[in-house]
Order: sequence, then C-alpha cells, then structure tokens
Amino acid sequence: MIDELKPFLILLVFGNIENLILAAQGVAASVNPLGLAILSLTAASCWILIGTFGTRFAIKYARFINFIGGLAIFILGIQAMIESIPGMLAFFH
Repeated sequence: MIDELKPFLILLVFGNIENLILAAQGVAASVNPLGLAILSLTAASCWILIGTFGTRFAIKYARFINFIGGLAIFILGIQAMIESIPGMLAFFH
C-alpha cells in the first residue's frame, strides 16, 4: 500500500500546508471556529475515503493529479497572499 501512495506523497505534504493556509484565512476572516473545524474534518474524511478507494484507479494518472493538485495549491497560495496585502498595508500605517 505504501508503494502505491509514493507518487502522491508530495501532493499530500503540500495539501496539508494548504489546509493550514486556508484555516489561517478562516481565522483571519472571523469565521466560526467550530463550523470551520467541522467542515475541515468533513472534507478531510471525504479525501481519505476518496484516496483509499480511488488509489488503484488513479495511479495511472498520478502525474496529472500531482500537476493539477500542485497548481490548485499554488493558485490558492497566491490568492491568500493577495487577500492579505490590505491587512499588511494597514499594519504599517
């Protein structure tokens, strides 16, 4: 099973970093922490189920999945930085 997951290891690591960024955005936007936690756990559970049962099918497309996942993480990271600029500028004034 571990050998089957190796092609997705980088995506798993950066996906977890992205989850931390999204959680920080939720806190900065004053989102209800309990609601955010419930939604995060629900999403993580869905991804575990998809990953567990979909790995055999998806292994043929590991390169494409890594690219698309990495691109999504990159875009969300850029979005997070752009949205934080007004708050950073307000801090310096």
